[in-house]
Amino acid sequence: MSSSEGAVTLSPPTSGRIPRRAPAGDALRSARARKLTLRAIALGYLALLLLTPVAMIFYRTFEHGLAPVWDAITAPNAQSAFWLSIEIVAIAVPLNTVFGIGMALLLERGRFRGKGLLGLVIDLPFAISPVVVGLALVLVYGKTGWFGNWLGEQGFQIIFSVPGMVLATAVVSLPFVARETIPVLRELGTDAEQAAETLGASGWQTFWRVTLPGIRWGVVYGVVLTTARALGEFGAVSIVSGRIEGQTQTLPLYVQDRFENFDSTGAYTAAVVLALLALATLLVMNLLTRRTRRETAA
Repeated sequence: MSSSEGAVTLSPPTSGRIPRRAPAGDALRSARARKLTLRAIALGYLALLLLTPVAMIFYRTFEHGLAPVWDAITAPNAQSAFWLSIEIVAIAVPLNTVFGIGMALLLERGRFRGKGLLGLVIDLPFAISPVVVGLALVLVYGKTGWFGNWLGEQGFQIIFSVPGMVLATAVVSLPFVARETIPVLRELGTDAEQAAETLGASGWQTFWRVTLPGIRWGVVYGVVLTTARALGEFGAVSIVSGRIEGQTQTLPLYVQDRFENFDSTGAYTAAVVLALLALATLLVMNLLTRRTRRETAA
């Protein structure tokens, strides 16, 4: 740089060549390589933790042909465990659906003190071990619990029977419908509901004709998650069931029982049934997600 009579002149750089940028094609190839590497790592991780063990279960189930599998499926205890699992799901899921919708409306539309505390209570099953839930139910509804003696005098047995299993399953799967519905309610807003009330609609009419259609996919998604959780529940149910063969033994409990009794075919077959139910649930979730996206785009 030199100056003369107040004027400033910039001298050209004395270094060599000006560095050139990498071609756009090289940058794109590098980005694609990084994406492929990340995908390979993710797929390898999933294959190591999930796909390979599940595939091994399917292989060990059918390695001796279909006849042993059919015998294991049609065994009386296996049939009892399967239908008991379906029965528990058929009771617990509707209960949690009604409760979840009500709690979602209360938490999103209601204004009262302690709303944050109520939300924390609903989320407790996410944080507490299912085994702890089962023990808590025994302490409350068992024969020596707070209400167990009185219920026994009235002819009701909760623990070591189907009602206790339904209660345990309902508790551990409690938050899903509410937590899937609350964001949809928040996105829906209150304009349509207020318009319906202005036109003379009652609270029930507003709910059935405006609110529920608007949140239906959130509710359905929560129901699917609740169903998956209820089908695979083991910890809480194992505490309150008593594991009586043919009476209080669900399909996950049946898998453990067969494995402990060295009946590998029965254990693998029941595990495959559970896996197929889980895959069916996953398929329903994906279909609902795609339909929701199509309707949102439209």
